[in-house]
Amino acid sequence: MADKEHAKPAKRKAPARAKKPVLLSGGNPQIAKGYGDAPVQAYIDALSDWKRDACRRIDELITRSIPGVSKAVKWNSPFYGIEGQGWIVNYHVFAKYIKVTFFAGTSLKPEPPGGKTDDARWIDVYEGQLDETQLSKWLKQSAKHPGWVTNDIAG
Repeated sequence: MADKEHAKPAKRKAPARAKKPVLLSGGNPQIAKGYGDAPVQAYIDALSDWKRDACRRIDELITRSIPGVSKAVKWNSPFYGIEGQGWIVNYHVFAKYIKVTFFAGTSLKPEPPGGKTDDARWIDVYEGQLDETQLSKWLKQSAKHPGWVTNDIAG
């Protein structure tokens, strides 16, 4: 019989660590599709330096400007919408800027400068150039117009 004093201690498993999201080209994080605030916050948390701070501020402005906004991450980008109205705004990170798209952008005054599609318009936000006053105005206007309607806004 083996001596208990010389027995090997039982191995303990190390606590599981959350894997950091893979950063795609331009620093855009690869986040699984999901609905609600948690996947959007995971997306923002995975960003680096000024992009994380700017996206956190954009998220706060959207939440404050559009009461009851629905959130999701789709195609590695945060989407924001209103139940029954559709997705109204999203953003996507590129190497040197953040593209903020308004799906009913042609209805906004003044019309955001980017885009030539039927309805969508966008702005490119570069480091230190987030115009919160104008963005808030566009967000409040966006909430009054139909967005990009899909059957998954509720999540």
